[in-house]
Amino acid sequence: MERKFIPLSVPNFPGNEVKYVSDAVASTWVSTAGPLIPKFEKAMAEYMGTDMVVATNSGTAALHLSLVDAGVGPGDEVICAALTFIAAVNPVRFCGGEPVFVDCDKYFCMDPDSVQYFIDNYCEMVDGKLINKTTGAHVKGMIPVHVFGNMANMERLMDIAEKYNLFVLEDATESVGTFVTEGRYKGRHLGTIGHYGALSFNGNKVMTTGGGGMAICHNEASRHNMAVLSEEAQDMAKKEDNLLFIHTDVGYNYRMNNIAAALGLAQLEHLEDFVATKNRNFAIYKELLDGKNGLKMIDYTPGIRSSMWFHQLYLDDCKISRNEMIEGLAQRKIQSRPIWLLNPDQAPYKNSLCMPLPNARDYVGKIVNIPCSSNLTEEEVRIVCAEILDLTK
Repeated sequence: MERKFIPLSVPNFPGNEVKYVSDAVASTWVSTAGPLIPKFEKAMAEYMGTDMVVATNSGTAALHLSLVDAGVGPGDEVICAALTFIAAVNPVRFCGGEPVFVDCDKYFCMDPDSVQYFIDNYCEMVDGKLINKTTGAHVKGMIPVHVFGNMANMERLMDIAEKYNLFVLEDATESVGTFVTEGRYKGRHLGTIGHYGALSFNGNKVMTTGGGGMAICHNEASRHNMAVLSEEAQDMAKKEDNLLFIHTDVGYNYRMNNIAAALGLAQLEHLEDFVATKNRNFAIYKELLDGKNGLKMIDYTPGIRSSMWFHQLYLDDCKISRNEMIEGLAQRKIQSRPIWLLNPDQAPYKNSLCMPLPNARDYVGKIVNIPCSSNLTEEEVRIVCAEILDLTK
């Protein structure tokens, strides 16, 4: 019998997804005014140990709302990751700001040494503001991305932020379900440590609402501001009278809809099961592949319980290239993918200021993301391993 295709990362709907979505449709509440949206916000807030959240229609929207609330405007600079999906950077430009790119550490996340290098070599403090001496721009904050379910070094990054009066917007769009198990932030979920946080529930994430996200903050003024802006800046005090249509600012159509919230509620009921499966499968990958045929499985950050969104195979001293690995697996009905093209190499950002990127450039050429769905079976993991070892023998 012909073996079935093994995808990279697909949604897993094992529970009440169909029921909750059907109930939402039957109720006719399918838009951004539905009652399940605040219910989902409350459930996620309780899970993550916070009460300042705003459900959005994407992780990108959550990032943008956070930057607007943080006061990023034309000419401002924000320290960004060179190695991450471009959606983590674009919202800076939405605000008229400019990214400054820094390198990653060995866990793919923003390297505090690279951040400090930029500050030491390009910046000075003027009247309590960090100023880029070359451009004259105010460097207002940083966006560390918790890549693949890892954790950026938040202790060092928060110390840097405090010293130089920077805001920290945690991009936790790849790390829903990851929390800290030791150190200063023990018990905290990623996205709740910085001044702002952003989650994503895109279709290939650990849990999904189809498309959707969530903004996180630490005070009611910011939460209220982002909530208002997410609904076209409609005057909440007058919202009960739909004939008034009073808007207090330039807002955005960023609110999550009720059907997405229905999916989210059902997915949250199984999030811990999803994470357990991913942890189990990673352990098998590591046992069967690590150190074999010039291969290395990249571990996750110490001191966390990772949701392990994606699993990273590093071609350390391998006989085949990254592209040959991806093409070979595809021929064997196994989906994989490379890591992203670096943001400073993308057309919109080729002229942006960029620090040296030795770690990021090494990873771009040698990392292959291998199947990691939360419904991936042990048998399928072993099949993937067998085919990888055959390709590299």
